[in-house]
Amino acid sequence: MAWNEPGGNSNNQDPWGGRKGGGRQGPPDLDEAFRKLQESLGNIFGGGKPRNGDAAQGGGYSLLLLGLVLLAAIWLYSAVYVVDEQEQAVVLRFGKYHETVGPGLNFYFPPIDKKFQENVKGERTYSKVGQMLTEDENIVEVPLTVQYKISNLEDFVLKVDSPENSLRQATESALRHVVGSTEMDQVLTEGREVMGNEVQARLQSFLNNYGTGIQVTQVNIQRAAAPAEVKDAFDDVTRAREDEQREKNQAEAYANSVVPEARGQAQRAIEDASGYRDEVIARAEGEAQRFSKLVAEYRKAPEVTRERLYIDTMQEVLSNSSKVLVSGNKGQNLLYLPLDKMMDGRGKPLVNPADSAAGADGSSRPTIDLQRDARARESR
Repeated sequence: MAWNEPGGNSNNQDPWGGRKGGGRQGPPDLDEAFRKLQESLGNIFGGGKPRNGDAAQGGGYSLLLLGLVLLAAIWLYSAVYVVDEQEQAVVLRFGKYHETVGPGLNFYFPPIDKKFQENVKGERTYSKVGQMLTEDENIVEVPLTVQYKISNLEDFVLKVDSPENSLRQATESALRHVVGSTEMDQVLTEGREVMGNEVQARLQSFLNNYGTGIQVTQVNIQRAAAPAEVKDAFDDVTRAREDEQREKNQAEAYANSVVPEARGQAQRAIEDASGYRDEVIARAEGEAQRFSKLVAEYRKAPEVTRERLYIDTMQEVLSNSSKVLVSGNKGQNLLYLPLDKMMDGRGKPLVNPADSAAGADGSSRPTIDLQRDARARESR
Protein backbone atom coordinates (compact mmCIF):
# COMPACT_ATOMS: atom_id res chain seq x y z
CA MET A 1 0.00 0.00 0.00
CA ALA A 2 1.43 3.42 -0.99
CA TRP A 3 2.26 5.87 1.70
CA ASN A 4 -0.26 8.50 0.55
CA GLU A 5 -3.29 6.22 -0.03
CA PRO A 6 -6.39 6.59 2.20
CA GLY A 7 -5.97 4.75 5.40
CA GLY A 8 -2.23 5.01 5.30
CA ASN A 9 -0.22 6.58 8.06
CA SER A 10 1.08 9.50 6.08
CA ASN A 11 2.04 11.47 9.13
CA ASN A 12 4.68 9.01 10.23
CA GLN A 13 6.15 8.01 6.83
CA ASP A 14 7.99 10.02 4.17
CA PRO A 15 7.99 9.12 0.43
CA TRP A 16 11.12 6.93 0.84
CA GLY A 17 9.51 4.71 3.47
CA GLY A 18 11.33 6.21 6.43
CA ARG A 19 9.65 7.11 9.75
CA LYS A 20 9.74 10.55 11.21
CA GLY A 21 11.84 10.90 14.20
CA GLY A 22 14.60 8.55 12.99
CA GLY A 23 12.55 5.33 12.74
CA ARG A 24 13.35 2.29 10.55
CA GLN A 25 14.67 3.14 7.06
CA GLY A 26 13.16 1.07 4.15
CA PRO A 27 13.62 1.00 0.37
CA PRO A 28 11.89 3.71 -1.73
CA ASP A 29 8.41 2.98 -3.07
CA LEU A 30 8.87 1.86 -6.73
CA ASP A 31 5.34 2.80 -7.76
CA GLU A 32 5.78 6.36 -6.58
CA ALA A 33 9.20 6.67 -8.28
CA PHE A 34 7.79 5.38 -11.58
CA ARG A 35 4.85 7.76 -11.36
CA LYS A 36 7.18 10.71 -10.81
CA LEU A 37 9.25 9.66 -13.83
CA GLN A 38 6.10 9.56 -15.98
CA GLU A 39 5.12 13.01 -14.89
CA SER A 40 8.56 14.39 -15.67
CA LEU A 41 8.55 12.86 -19.18
CA GLY A 42 5.04 14.15 -19.77
CA ASN A 43 6.11 17.69 -18.88
CA ILE A 44 9.16 17.42 -21.15
CA PHE A 45 7.22 16.24 -24.22
CA GLY A 46 4.33 18.70 -23.95
CA GLY A 47 1.91 16.87 -21.71
CA GLY A 48 0.55 18.35 -18.48
CA LYS A 49 -0.15 16.55 -15.29
CA PRO A 50 -2.10 13.45 -16.26
CA ARG A 51 -5.49 12.80 -14.97
CA ASN A 52 -6.20 9.71 -12.92
CA GLY A 53 -8.03 8.03 -15.80
CA ASP A 54 -5.36 8.82 -18.35
CA ALA A 55 -2.31 7.90 -16.23
CA ALA A 56 -1.78 4.43 -17.72
CA GLN A 57 -2.29 5.61 -21.30
CA GLY A 58 0.10 8.58 -20.87
CA GLY A 59 2.75 6.36 -19.31
CA GLY A 60 2.68 3.99 -22.32
CA TYR A 61 3.14 6.83 -24.80
CA SER A 62 6.02 8.24 -22.79
CA LEU A 63 7.83 4.91 -22.69
CA LEU A 64 7.38 4.46 -26.41
CA LEU A 65 8.69 7.93 -27.10
CA LEU A 66 11.67 7.31 -24.83
CA GLY A 67 12.49 4.09 -26.67
CA LEU A 68 12.33 5.87 -30.01
CA VAL A 69 14.66 8.56 -28.76
CA LEU A 70 17.15 5.97 -27.53
CA LEU A 71 17.00 4.08 -30.83
CA ALA A 72 17.54 7.30 -32.77
CA ALA A 73 20.57 8.13 -30.63
CA ILE A 74 22.05 4.66 -31.14
CA TRP A 75 21.44 4.82 -34.90
CA LEU A 76 23.01 8.26 -35.16
CA TYR A 77 26.01 7.08 -33.21
CA SER A 78 26.54 4.13 -35.52
CA ALA A 79 25.85 6.12 -38.72
CA VAL A 80 28.67 8.61 -38.17
CA TYR A 81 32.19 7.26 -38.62
CA VAL A 82 35.72 8.61 -39.12
CA VAL A 83 38.15 7.39 -41.77
CA ASP A 84 41.86 7.83 -40.89
CA GLU A 85 44.49 9.25 -43.20
CA GLN A 86 45.79 5.80 -44.24
CA GLU A 87 42.34 4.24 -44.61
CA GLN A 88 39.52 4.04 -47.11
CA ALA A 89 35.94 2.79 -46.75
CA VAL A 90 33.69 1.09 -49.29
CA VAL A 91 29.95 1.69 -48.82
CA LEU A 92 27.36 -0.78 -50.11
CA ARG A 93 23.74 0.29 -50.48
CA PHE A 94 21.21 -2.55 -50.61
CA GLY A 95 24.20 -4.90 -51.13
CA LYS A 96 25.46 -3.05 -54.22
CA TYR A 97 28.59 -0.94 -54.49
CA HIS A 98 27.74 2.71 -53.80
CA GLU A 99 30.98 4.65 -53.24
CA THR A 100 34.54 4.64 -51.91
CA VAL A 101 35.08 7.12 -49.09
CA GLY A 102 38.37 8.84 -48.33
CA PRO A 103 39.79 10.19 -45.06
CA GLY A 104 37.55 12.40 -42.89
CA LEU A 105 34.18 12.42 -41.06
CA ASN A 106 31.54 10.50 -43.01
CA PHE A 107 27.91 9.42 -42.69
CA TYR A 108 25.98 6.42 -43.97
CA PHE A 109 22.55 4.85 -43.42
CA PRO A 110 22.56 1.49 -41.66
CA PRO A 111 21.06 -1.05 -42.14
CA ILE A 112 20.38 0.13 -45.71
CA ASP A 113 24.11 0.82 -46.13
CA LYS A 114 27.03 -1.35 -45.15
CA LYS A 115 30.63 -0.21 -44.96
CA PHE A 116 34.00 -1.94 -45.10
CA GLN A 117 36.90 0.11 -43.74
CA GLU A 118 40.53 -0.97 -44.32
CA ASN A 119 44.07 0.45 -44.14
CA VAL A 120 45.20 0.84 -47.77
CA LYS A 121 48.59 2.53 -47.30
CA GLY A 122 50.23 0.41 -44.63
CA GLU A 123 52.16 -2.69 -45.67
CA ARG A 124 51.13 -6.09 -44.41
CA THR A 125 53.35 -9.15 -44.02
CA TYR A 126 52.74 -12.82 -44.65
CA SER A 127 55.37 -15.48 -43.85
CA LYS A 128 55.54 -19.10 -44.93
CA VAL A 129 57.91 -22.05 -44.62
CA GLY A 130 57.38 -25.09 -46.80
CA GLN A 131 59.17 -28.11 -48.19
CA MET A 132 59.62 -27.88 -51.94
CA LEU A 133 60.91 -30.28 -54.60
CA THR A 134 63.68 -28.83 -56.79
CA GLU A 135 64.31 -29.50 -60.47
CA ASP A 136 66.98 -32.12 -59.67
CA GLU A 137 64.52 -33.92 -57.34
CA ASN A 138 65.86 -32.76 -53.99
CA ILE A 139 63.69 -31.62 -51.09
CA VAL A 140 64.50 -28.28 -49.48
CA GLU A 141 62.79 -26.10 -46.91
CA VAL A 142 62.25 -22.61 -48.28
CA PRO A 143 61.14 -19.81 -45.91
CA LEU A 144 59.83 -16.62 -47.45
CA THR A 145 58.14 -13.38 -46.43
CA VAL A 146 55.62 -11.54 -48.61
CA GLN A 147 55.01 -7.82 -48.11
CA TYR A 148 51.83 -6.47 -49.67
CA LYS A 149 49.22 -3.72 -49.44
CA ILE A 150 45.72 -3.04 -50.72
CA SER A 151 45.81 -1.28 -54.06
CA ASN A 152 42.06 -1.37 -54.87
CA LEU A 153 39.71 -1.55 -51.90
CA GLU A 154 36.63 -2.13 -54.07
CA ASP A 155 38.17 -5.28 -55.60
CA PHE A 156 39.53 -6.33 -52.22
CA VAL A 157 36.02 -6.21 -50.71
CA LEU A 158 33.80 -7.34 -53.58
CA LYS A 159 35.71 -9.47 -56.10
CA VAL A 160 37.05 -12.23 -53.83
CA ASP A 161 35.44 -13.71 -50.73
CA SER A 162 38.74 -14.00 -48.81
CA PRO A 163 41.50 -12.14 -50.65
CA GLU A 164 44.22 -12.75 -48.06
CA ASN A 165 43.51 -16.48 -48.10
CA SER A 166 43.79 -16.34 -51.89
CA LEU A 167 47.13 -14.59 -51.41
CA ARG A 168 48.45 -17.45 -49.27
CA GLN A 169 47.38 -20.10 -51.76
CA ALA A 170 48.77 -18.14 -54.72
CA THR A 171 52.07 -17.66 -52.86
CA GLU A 172 52.47 -21.38 -52.30
CA SER A 173 51.64 -22.11 -55.94
CA ALA A 174 54.12 -19.52 -57.27
CA LEU A 175 56.87 -20.68 -54.90
CA ARG A 176 56.45 -24.33 -55.84
CA HIS A 177 56.58 -23.47 -59.53
CA VAL A 178 59.79 -21.41 -59.21
CA VAL A 179 61.59 -23.85 -56.89
CA GLY A 180 60.49 -26.78 -59.06
CA SER A 181 62.23 -25.21 -62.06
CA THR A 182 65.47 -24.41 -60.17
CA GLU A 183 68.31 -26.72 -59.21
CA MET A 184 69.17 -27.32 -55.59
CA ASP A 185 72.53 -25.52 -55.59
CA GLN A 186 70.87 -22.36 -56.90
CA VAL A 187 68.22 -22.54 -54.19
CA LEU A 188 70.78 -23.03 -51.43
CA THR A 189 73.38 -20.49 -52.58
CA GLU A 190 73.24 -17.45 -54.84
CA GLY A 191 69.90 -17.98 -56.60
CA ARG A 192 67.63 -16.66 -53.84
CA GLU A 193 67.40 -13.09 -55.13
CA VAL A 194 66.49 -14.23 -58.63
CA MET A 195 63.95 -16.64 -57.21
CA GLY A 196 62.39 -13.87 -55.13
CA ASN A 197 61.89 -11.70 -58.21
CA GLU A 198 60.37 -14.60 -60.15
CA VAL A 199 58.01 -15.50 -57.29
CA GLN A 200 56.91 -11.86 -56.96
CA ALA A 201 56.15 -11.54 -60.69
CA ARG A 202 54.22 -14.82 -60.82
CA LEU A 203 52.35 -14.10 -57.58
CA GLN A 204 51.30 -10.64 -58.79
CA SER A 205 50.05 -12.18 -62.03
CA PHE A 206 47.88 -14.63 -60.07
CA LEU A 207 46.46 -11.88 -57.86
CA ASN A 208 45.66 -9.68 -60.85
CA ASN A 209 43.84 -12.53 -62.55
CA TYR A 210 41.82 -13.19 -59.40
CA GLY A 211 41.00 -9.48 -58.99
CA THR A 212 41.99 -9.40 -55.32
CA GLY A 213 43.01 -5.72 -55.29
CA ILE A 214 46.34 -6.64 -53.61
CA GLN A 215 49.71 -5.22 -54.67
CA VAL A 216 52.82 -7.28 -53.75
CA THR A 217 55.67 -4.91 -52.86
CA GLN A 218 58.43 -7.36 -51.92
CA VAL A 219 59.11 -11.11 -51.72
CA ASN A 220 62.09 -12.06 -49.55
CA ILE A 221 63.31 -15.65 -49.76
CA GLN A 222 65.47 -16.37 -46.76
CA ARG A 223 68.29 -18.91 -46.62
CA ALA A 224 66.92 -22.26 -47.70
CA ALA A 225 67.95 -25.39 -45.84
CA ALA A 226 67.68 -29.11 -46.23
CA PRO A 227 65.29 -31.18 -44.10
CA ALA A 228 66.60 -32.17 -40.69
CA GLU A 229 67.03 -35.81 -41.71
CA VAL A 230 69.65 -35.02 -44.36
CA LYS A 231 70.94 -31.70 -43.05
CA ASP A 232 74.49 -32.95 -42.39
CA ALA A 233 74.91 -34.23 -45.95
CA PHE A 234 73.55 -31.01 -47.38
CA ASP A 235 75.92 -29.01 -45.19
CA ASP A 236 78.85 -30.97 -46.62
CA VAL A 237 77.65 -30.25 -50.14
CA THR A 238 77.26 -26.57 -49.31
CA ARG A 239 80.79 -26.35 -47.89
CA ALA A 240 82.17 -28.13 -50.95
CA ARG A 241 80.46 -25.64 -53.25
CA GLU A 242 81.78 -22.76 -51.18
CA ASP A 243 85.30 -24.20 -51.43
CA GLU A 244 84.85 -24.52 -55.18
CA GLN A 245 83.78 -20.90 -55.44
CA ARG A 246 86.72 -19.81 -53.32
CA GLU A 247 89.16 -21.70 -55.54
CA LYS A 248 87.61 -20.10 -58.60
CA ASN A 249 88.02 -16.67 -57.07
CA GLN A 250 91.66 -17.36 -56.26
CA ALA A 251 92.29 -18.62 -59.79
CA GLU A 252 90.66 -15.54 -61.25
CA ALA A 253 92.76 -13.32 -59.01
CA TYR A 254 95.93 -15.12 -60.13
CA ALA A 255 94.87 -14.83 -63.77
CA ASN A 256 94.21 -11.15 -63.31
CA SER A 257 97.73 -10.70 -61.96
CA VAL A 258 99.51 -12.88 -64.55
CA VAL A 259 97.67 -11.98 -67.73
CA PRO A 260 98.51 -8.24 -67.61
CA GLU A 261 102.18 -9.08 -66.98
CA ALA A 262 102.23 -11.49 -69.91
CA ARG A 263 100.55 -8.91 -72.09
CA GLY A 264 103.19 -6.38 -71.04
CA GLN A 265 105.99 -8.77 -71.93
CA ALA A 266 104.37 -9.52 -75.28
CA GLN A 267 104.04 -5.82 -75.99
CA ARG A 268 107.67 -5.28 -75.02
CA ALA A 269 108.75 -8.09 -77.39
CA ILE A 270 106.69 -6.49 -80.15
CA GLU A 271 108.32 -3.13 -79.47
CA ASP A 272 111.81 -4.72 -79.46
CA ALA A 273 111.08 -6.44 -82.75
CA SER A 274 109.82 -3.20 -84.22
CA GLY A 275 112.96 -1.41 -83.04
CA TYR A 276 115.20 -4.13 -84.49
CA ARG A 277 113.33 -3.99 -87.77
CA ASP A 278 113.74 -0.23 -87.94
CA GLU A 279 117.42 -0.59 -87.07
CA VAL A 280 118.06 -3.18 -89.79
CA ILE A 281 116.16 -1.17 -92.35
CA ALA A 282 118.05 1.99 -91.42
CA ARG A 283 121.42 0.16 -91.55
CA ALA A 284 120.56 -1.37 -94.90
CA GLU A 285 119.51 1.97 -96.27
CA GLY A 286 122.75 3.51 -94.93
CA GLU A 287 124.84 0.75 -96.52
CA ALA A 288 123.00 1.24 -99.80
CA GLN A 289 123.64 4.94 -99.74
CA ARG A 290 127.30 4.33 -98.82
CA PHE A 291 127.70 1.88 -101.68
CA SER A 292 126.15 4.35 -104.09
CA LYS A 293 128.59 7.01 -103.00
CA LEU A 294 131.44 4.51 -103.13
CA VAL A 295 130.56 3.63 -106.71
CA ALA A 296 130.70 7.27 -107.65
CA GLU A 297 134.16 7.62 -106.05
CA TYR A 298 135.36 4.39 -107.67
CA ARG A 299 134.47 5.73 -111.09
CA LYS A 300 136.54 8.81 -110.38
CA ALA A 301 139.67 6.97 -109.01
CA PRO A 302 139.47 3.19 -109.44
CA GLU A 303 143.00 2.24 -108.23
CA VAL A 304 142.99 4.35 -105.10
CA THR A 305 139.50 3.26 -104.18
CA ARG A 306 140.33 -0.41 -104.78
CA GLU A 307 143.44 -0.26 -102.61
CA ARG A 308 141.61 1.55 -99.87
CA LEU A 309 138.85 -1.04 -99.88
CA TYR A 310 141.38 -3.85 -99.65
CA ILE A 311 143.20 -2.27 -96.74
CA ASP A 312 139.96 -1.62 -94.83
CA THR A 313 138.84 -5.19 -95.43
CA MET A 314 142.10 -6.73 -94.24
CA GLN A 315 142.13 -4.50 -91.18
CA GLU A 316 138.62 -5.59 -90.30
CA VAL A 317 139.38 -9.29 -90.82
CA LEU A 318 142.73 -9.36 -89.01
CA SER A 319 141.48 -7.29 -86.09
CA ASN A 320 139.03 -10.10 -85.26
CA SER A 321 141.58 -12.90 -85.57
CA SER A 322 143.52 -14.35 -82.64
CA LYS A 323 146.28 -16.01 -84.77
CA VAL A 324 148.86 -14.02 -86.71
CA LEU A 325 151.55 -15.32 -89.13
CA VAL A 326 154.60 -13.04 -89.63
CA SER A 327 157.17 -13.50 -92.42
CA GLY A 328 160.77 -12.21 -92.14
CA ASN A 329 162.67 -10.13 -94.68
CA LYS A 330 165.52 -12.63 -95.36
CA GLY A 331 163.84 -15.97 -95.15
CA GLN A 332 160.71 -17.84 -95.97
CA ASN A 333 160.09 -18.99 -92.42
CA LEU A 334 156.78 -17.98 -90.90
CA LEU A 335 156.45 -16.89 -87.28
CA TYR A 336 153.23 -18.01 -85.54
CA LEU A 337 151.93 -15.75 -82.79
CA PRO A 338 149.22 -17.38 -80.62
CA LEU A 339 147.54 -14.18 -79.56
CA ASP A 340 144.62 -16.05 -77.98
CA LYS A 341 146.99 -17.47 -75.38
CA MET A 342 148.94 -14.25 -75.04
CA MET A 343 145.80 -12.35 -74.01
CA ASP A 344 144.36 -12.67 -70.53
CA GLY A 345 140.68 -12.78 -69.71
CA ARG A 346 140.44 -8.98 -69.72
CA GLY A 347 141.75 -8.63 -73.27
CA LYS A 348 145.24 -7.33 -72.27
CA PRO A 349 148.45 -8.82 -73.72
CA LEU A 350 150.56 -10.90 -71.33
CA VAL A 351 153.72 -10.41 -73.44
CA ASN A 352 154.86 -7.39 -75.38
CA PRO A 353 154.45 -8.27 -79.09
CA ALA A 354 157.72 -6.47 -79.87
CA ASP A 355 159.60 -8.68 -77.41
CA SER A 356 157.93 -11.84 -78.64
CA ALA A 357 158.97 -11.00 -82.19
CA ALA A 358 162.70 -11.27 -81.21
CA GLY A 359 164.54 -14.48 -81.96
CA ALA A 360 166.18 -16.82 -79.57
CA ASP A 361 169.58 -15.26 -80.26
CA GLY A 362 168.37 -11.83 -79.36
CA SER A 363 168.07 -10.59 -82.90
CA SER A 364 165.08 -8.43 -83.55
CA ARG A 365 162.21 -9.29 -85.89
CA PRO A 366 160.45 -6.81 -88.12
CA THR A 367 157.00 -5.56 -87.10
CA ILE A 368 153.88 -6.11 -89.13
CA ASP A 369 153.29 -3.65 -91.84
CA LEU A 370 149.95 -4.32 -93.40
CA GLN A 371 150.22 -1.66 -96.01
CA ARG A 372 153.57 -2.97 -97.19
CA ASP A 373 152.30 -6.54 -97.46
CA ALA A 374 149.28 -5.30 -99.31
CA ARG A 375 151.42 -3.46 -101.83
CA ALA A 376 153.63 -6.54 -102.28
CA ARG A 377 150.67 -8.74 -103.00
CA GLU A 378 149.33 -6.09 -105.36
CA SER A 379 152.63 -6.03 -107.32
CA ARG A 380 152.75 -9.86 -107.57
